[in-house]
Amino acid sequence: MVSRRLFLKWLSLSVAVGAVRCAANPVTGESQIMLVSEEAEIKMDKKFSPQQFSTDLGAVQDTELNAYLQRIGKNLSSRSHRPGMPYSFRAVNAAYVNAYAFPGGSIACTRGILLNLSDESELAALLGHELGHVNARHTAHQMSQGTLISALAVGVGAAVGTQNQDLGILAGQLGMVGAGLFLASYSRDNERQADALAMEYMVRSGYHPQGAIGLMDMLRKTSKERPNALQLMFSTHPMSEERYNNLQDLAQSRYRGTPAKLINRERYLDQTARLRTIKGAILKMQNGETLMAQKKMGEAETEFRGAVKQAPNDYGGLVLLSRCLLIQKKVDESLTYAQKAKEVYPQEAQAYHLSGIARLQKKNFQGAFQDFSAFEKILPGNPRTVFFKGLSMEGQNKKKEAAGFYVDYLQEVDQGDEAQHAYKRLVEWGYIKTKK
Repeated sequence: MVSRRLFLKWLSLSVAVGAVRCAANPVTGESQIMLVSEEAEIKMDKKFSPQQFSTDLGAVQDTELNAYLQRIGKNLSSRSHRPGMPYSFRAVNAAYVNAYAFPGGSIACTRGILLNLSDESELAALLGHELGHVNARHTAHQMSQGTLISALAVGVGAAVGTQNQDLGILAGQLGMVGAGLFLASYSRDNERQADALAMEYMVRSGYHPQGAIGLMDMLRKTSKERPNALQLMFSTHPMSEERYNNLQDLAQSRYRGTPAKLINRERYLDQTARLRTIKGAILKMQNGETLMAQKKMGEAETEFRGAVKQAPNDYGGLVLLSRCLLIQKKVDESLTYAQKAKEVYPQEAQAYHLSGIARLQKKNFQGAFQDFSAFEKILPGNPRTVFFKGLSMEGQNKKKEAAGFYVDYLQEVDQGDEAQHAYKRLVEWGYIKTKK
């Protein structure tokens, strides 16, 4: 969780205290309240998107697949309303079904959703939809509305200078990157607009508008056949029969008779062939995560073991199994799979975190410190890593070093059990004097 202080620091990049600004929407041209500048959108994206991508187990190691997504995405974005944004596109190792965009143009598709697409026109529709959210500035507008509500309720100066509860809740919601809560939970109006923009961008790029209808039809069918697979996607992308009907109407009216013809089924299947060889393993990962959410850890473990058996060198499966074992306090075995995951994908951070937590439980504090240091080198900016480095130093009875990490942690986070632990130790060790 990102702290209130950190959120307010980033918010201050675009909000002048006491000033409410209006800006023309890039898509509609209409004036709207906008407290978040384009510069702030890009900076927030750079700050937070790496955390989310790592939470989703990093970009896939299939460089050809990522290059393919980048080509399709860049082609679409060059025909969008904001072609100058620093767009980037990748597939991430997460097994659940979803795609998402950060406000500065960083866009990701999970392995789960790529396995459900039939052709390149559906992929263009998916990426075009996320581009629609970026181009219409949906996240920035929602942040502006939420911030304005807090500001009007307590006064901007008071909101910035006090421990205001409402603003703290807002900051927490926007900062829960790992839970996907920094990503906007879009309204139905947002979704309708993004759907329309997706069809517009894909037709401009030469794709058949049927791709957007095919994508929506796939989501409808999957929601009926495997509703658990779409829980997170539908929590941020509200689904309705109306969206499907609207796209059909658009295809038959605005885009009827357009020369857009590209479907590219064979090229899509060629580019995703390596991914589809482990489809069974990815489906087991989906099942395992659903069971974990239901606290059925033993059954989840069985699914993850099945996934690892089918794809023994898959980073996602190894990390998920390690995590499930750690929750069940099967520490030694969890550490074994975390170690293998580090070997399989040493450039990705999550396995180091799991290994560090496992080593803390085994009281191998020096090894834990090395893991958390490696995590921080790969993925800087997570205050919890600083706390765990302090805990590792405390376990080695290196109080001075531990105190330094705890002070740094408390500069970012001032609530919760970890903050209380850090503060308590600083008082006990004499670094903080309390009034008698």
